[in-house]
Amino acid sequence: MKYDKKLSFVIPCYYSELSVGHVVEGIFQAFPADDYNYEIILVNDGSKDNTFSVIQELAHKHPQVTAANLSRNFGQDAALMAGYSLCTGDYIISLDDDGQNPPIEAHKLLEKIQEGYDVVFGKYHVKKHSRFKNWGSRLNDRMATCLLNKPKELTLCSYFIMTHFVVDQILKYDSGFPYIWGLILRSTDKIANVYIDHKEREFGTTTFTLGKLVMLWLNGFTSFSIKPLRLASIVGGVFSCLGFLGALYIVISQFFHPEPIVGWASLMCVLLVIGGLLMIMLGLLGEYIGRVFLSINKAPLFIIRDLYSNSKEDKNEN
Repeated sequence: MKYDKKLSFVIPCYYSELSVGHVVEGIFQAFPADDYNYEIILVNDGSKDNTFSVIQELAHKHPQVTAANLSRNFGQDAALMAGYSLCTGDYIISLDDDGQNPPIEAHKLLEKIQEGYDVVFGKYHVKKHSRFKNWGSRLNDRMATCLLNKPKELTLCSYFIMTHFVVDQILKYDSGFPYIWGLILRSTDKIANVYIDHKEREFGTTTFTLGKLVMLWLNGFTSFSIKPLRLASIVGGVFSCLGFLGALYIVISQFFHPEPIVGWASLMCVLLVIGGLLMIMLGLLGEYIGRVFLSINKAPLFIIRDLYSNSKEDKNEN
């Protein structure tokens, strides 16, 4: 039976010359062209290997494939934004380029979203990522719950489907440092999970690093929440009260036990702790101010250098 709605598969590509072709082939097998109308948007996020050559060849060979080449590495979320800007489908499916997201599982996402949801995230039965990446995902999920008001029962994942309505809301974001999950959570609350399978990595190694994890956190809580600033104010108030109570205790003690006040080491420890907290809070405040400054300057979220579709070339900038 032919499916009437058009689908858009958006895949950010980063050093995936060995795996992205298998992902595209998996989509062709899972969604026969006779039954489904879809497009595949492949976005090369500044890879220095042959990734763009591979996706360019796929675009030349298959009319459903569009290959976009960003001018430099903007990050996964910006690459997704670039892909969304090119989408024309009724439903947009985002998945990774490493082959660990089986395209056949998109049928479960598609079936669930037709129950009336705006976004459906996959939820893995068993995650086949490395321990470090699983740990980072758990921390990121807790951060989203605490700072972005994500429902506790909802699990976020890089394999998800959403309506074009949500994509339209996401594309209205024109400030720097995009965070797709934050944009989704502030666009709708009609979000659900569905269990899907996860595959072992067959090609290459993960490019997920501690630095990228830190940047993901920063983009999440400095661009979409002011709770860290409120927390800094609370911590400052608590330490101020403790300092006042300590000073009051010393003054009262001097009336009953008038002895010389000693304890240089303990005093220096307290000063170092308080000084360190102040520097952290100032750094946090500076991070917010810096991001506001960069957003006012209207730095581009992404720049598409080359665009290939059906053997056509184009150049675009956004």
